[in-house]
Amino acid sequence: MNILFTLNKNYVPVLKNCIKSIIRFNESKYTFFIMHSDIPQNIQESIINEFPKEEFNFLYMDKTLFDDFPKNKRYPQEMYYRILAADFLPETIDKILYLDPDTIVIKPLDELYNMNIDGNFFAACTHTKKLLTEFNRIRLGMDENAPYINSGVMLMNIKELRKHQNREELIDYIEEKGNVFMLPDQDIISALYGDKILLIDEYKYNLSDRMITFHNSNPINEKIDLPWVKNNTVIIHYFGKNKPWNENYKGILDCFYKEMQIQ
Repeated sequence: MNILFTLNKNYVPVLKNCIKSIIRFNESKYTFFIMHSDIPQNIQESIINEFPKEEFNFLYMDKTLFDDFPKNKRYPQEMYYRILAADFLPETIDKILYLDPDTIVIKPLDELYNMNIDGNFFAACTHTKKLLTEFNRIRLGMDENAPYINSGVMLMNIKELRKHQNREELIDYIEEKGNVFMLPDQDIISALYGDKILLIDEYKYNLSDRMITFHNSNPINEKIDLPWVKNNTVIIHYFGKNKPWNENYKGILDCFYKEMQIQ
């Protein structure tokens, strides 16, 4: 099973927690690809030494290749590496599962990884409801039926992306719409490739505390609590500013992150 991360050195401790959560399920052999621009050799070696049974491939990315991409303090350049991963991964890789490092896996990934995504570039989740989806379509010039996805969990069809992805098209779109980007990487993926995205269950593969709060606020919905999460969810995602390693964290999902800290 091929797993992709893109990050800077500040996220290495969080990455290690995520890797711990993945490899405790031994149904598959894991090969990790880490795209980065600033992880020094000694830290790379510390990751390899901590997980000696796994295979790691550190892919150094020249930041100048992404000078045309908008970035800021909250959304660093590394988030773009996943968009063009097909250009940098080995030719032997046809499919890969991208995960943000601030995810925790609580069930085996095999069902997701082995999902049939023929004809699509990505399988991913949407977190936006009808009104916000329509706003994003207007803002980004998206096709009418294109979903707006969260890019933190994506099964990527690298074989198809190699065939059809066009860097110049991507740069032209950034020049046209970059001034309205809010979440740049997923704005780009949703707008350019929305007709090639297979939507998957967000409660199963990309669950956050924010989603739980919103879901539970509707009195007609079955309440989501920790037993429900343990029975139904595969991937927890601590996206946004609400992180379980921060003192002001609010929610019920921090227990899954803390469990990995003590392993």
